[in-house]
Amino acid sequence: MSKNKKKDDKFSFGKAMKITLRGYGIWWKVNPKILLSPLFCAVVDGLSPYVGIYLSARIINELAGTRDAHTLTILVLAALISAAVLTMSSVGLHRWQNCQDRSWWYLHEKIISDKLLSLDFDKIDDPHTHDLLSRITQNVQSVGWGLPKLIWSLGPIVKTVMTVIGAITLTISLFTLSVPAGNRLTILNNPLFIALIIAVMLVITFIAPVLSNKAGIYWYKYTETIKTGDRFFGFFMGRMSEHSRSLDVRMYRQDIFTQSVSAKQDYVQPDSLIAKWAKGRMGGLYALSGAVTQIFTGAAYIFVCLKALGGAFGIGSITQYIASITALSGGISALISNIGDLRNNAPFLKTTFEFLDIPNAMYQGSLTTEKRSDKKYEIEFRNVGFKYLSSEDYALRNVSLKFNIGQRLAVVGQNGSGKTTFIKLLCRLYDPTEGEILLNGIDIRKYDYLQYMDIFSVVFQDFKLLSFSLGQNIAAAAKYNSGKAADCLIKVGFGERLRTMSKSLETCLYKDFEEDGVEISGGEVQKIALARALYKDAPFIILDEPTAALDPIAEFEVYSKMDEIAGDKTAVFISHRLSSCRFCQDIAVFHEGKLIQRGSHDALISDENGKYHELWNAQAQYYQENNETDNINAAIGI
Repeated sequence: MSKNKKKDDKFSFGKAMKITLRGYGIWWKVNPKILLSPLFCAVVDGLSPYVGIYLSARIINELAGTRDAHTLTILVLAALISAAVLTMSSVGLHRWQNCQDRSWWYLHEKIISDKLLSLDFDKIDDPHTHDLLSRITQNVQSVGWGLPKLIWSLGPIVKTVMTVIGAITLTISLFTLSVPAGNRLTILNNPLFIALIIAVMLVITFIAPVLSNKAGIYWYKYTETIKTGDRFFGFFMGRMSEHSRSLDVRMYRQDIFTQSVSAKQDYVQPDSLIAKWAKGRMGGLYALSGAVTQIFTGAAYIFVCLKALGGAFGIGSITQYIASITALSGGISALISNIGDLRNNAPFLKTTFEFLDIPNAMYQGSLTTEKRSDKKYEIEFRNVGFKYLSSEDYALRNVSLKFNIGQRLAVVGQNGSGKTTFIKLLCRLYDPTEGEILLNGIDIRKYDYLQYMDIFSVVFQDFKLLSFSLGQNIAAAAKYNSGKAADCLIKVGFGERLRTMSKSLETCLYKDFEEDGVEISGGEVQKIALARALYKDAPFIILDEPTAALDPIAEFEVYSKMDEIAGDKTAVFISHRLSSCRFCQDIAVFHEGKLIQRGSHDALISDENGKYHELWNAQAQYYQENNETDNINAAIGI
């Protein structure tokens, strides 16, 4: 590791506190109660013991002194009432805190999700973004480092501050009360001796947490060591339990899971690196910290007992001073230790803020993109080229084409030819690396970004449905127009299935949230996705190989049905199977990132030297070998 890298990894106290305060600002913005609840609990918990300590000392002194019944009655009642009030307050506040604490994970996910939703799509695709997200997840799941650490540290810090304040209040008189003259212990009254005692106690008090914090740094070092292992376990403990993976996990669980876990679990074994550190320097630092703390406790007992022996105060005050000075030391040590934890947490916060601070470079535009009633839209690609951030090669190069409203455009080509990239550029998920895309003669970058996206309904190959109600999946929203949603389902051929559902559109898909949720077949999933595209009622409908898992006949039937449903809308159909889009009068052929042919099926197939002719015959030969040619030809009308 370079010297500059090591320097970057070190956080000064000021820098660590600055980044920590920013983290608390984020939590305050998301939900102030998640900070207020531990704060109030800490204030009550930190000060409560001193009320009892003070009143107990007064009661003991009174019993050892005049034993006035009236005074004793008042003190006892005050002790009982204050204990009852403080206990009830503490219980109520902790209940409130527990309710708020249960939301931290969801709020943290919201912080991350909100940023993802606001990011330029190319930044989401950037491997660096994925690396940051993986590290954030790893840090949170391991020991709760990062933003969650701030919540869990707030209560202890405030409590230790209250502990220190209360202890100082009850300890001051220990040093101000004098041993009566004529006693050989009057040396305890000497200001220099008192200053020396205070200095020794403070040094011991500060040494303990410093040692503990130095030991805690090893955990930060260890997170880098186990980064790969943590990601591995995060995958197997999370992703492997997903419903979509259940069949593979069941069939290959011994090879994929058991053996792989055994190969990666060395970092949680007794002979792991952290275990060796615990047996060595790290463990030694923790042990030394504990020993220093006990030295302080012994010194405090000796000093208090000597002053009591000299007659500076009564026996009841001994309990007060022993308890308060011990609490003072423990409070200061805990405060330093907690602040040290925040400092150790700063590098993890840096990772989170590196993600949250990813800038958006895509120009959002300001021109209005309205859903025109006449649906007159013209799209034009002019010498468009594009390459992904992680690649030096162009995914598309010198693509120029134009298509109008109501047109049926088929985009075909082999896998990896640039078809999906073409659609992502059309929908402005990416901006071109070179060239421009025009809508009605205007560069699409000048249009309001969200309004421009609203003119497209897209069903991608890897589309997803959520474990919410059928109607919500159709509308992609919590509230929806039930009549419109049902009509869209009927149009795509889901009407019969809808009638069998007892809750109709309120039927929950899958069983993640509802016991009576329904499992739906692959074909039904695709129909729901198509209905969702229709529900949006956008001028452009795009099907980007959502039926790739179906056989060619089924895919052709789906595309043909969508051709009928689309009506006067512009429809773009993408497939690597040329037969599925034969009904389109305009076919664009992509190959190795370039638009190499365009025309009708008849025109393209007649060009025996063209790529379309080559692909068509290659695919026809494949189906012929599988005895499907007659069925395919019958389906597509050959």
